[in-house]
Amino acid sequence: MSKSIIKEIQVYRVSSVLNNDRKLYGKKYLFDGKDETCWNSDGGSPQWIEFSFPDTKSVEQLIIQFQGGFAAKSCMLQAIFDSTEDPAGTGATNTYQFHPKDSNTSQTFAVHNLLPCKKFKLTFDSSYDFYGRIIIYNVDIIGS
Repeated sequence: MSKSIIKEIQVYRVSSVLNNDRKLYGKKYLFDGKDETCWNSDGGSPQWIEFSFPDTKSVEQLIIQFQGGFAAKSCMLQAIFDSTEDPAGTGATNTYQFHPKDSNTSQTFAVHNLLPCKKFKLTFDSSYDFYGRIIIYNVDIIGS
């Protein structure tokens, strides 16, 4: 059964935080569910979020709310395997690419054919912002 698996994330990291101001724009605001807080990356591309679960998960949907003008143009969700995991023979891939709109509204992306694993990396290859900054108010992950 598919459900939000965001609270099951064990460890997460981000590429950068605007001016290293973790108190105002830190990674902890990615998954807090509050509309008045956000993660704000520093400038430059690519930016990324890496997250892991204690056990193998399948990601079926990503729900992301960017700030308009600071949304990603091109994104990739990647399943990252350690040496003990064997993804061979499943017919699925370890990457899913998508292209968000430059919008303030929550956007839902149906993730197709991504291999289940414990660790994932969400990469923002480019941004609508001239300096490459990404601002995200909310992220939810639907899976099993």
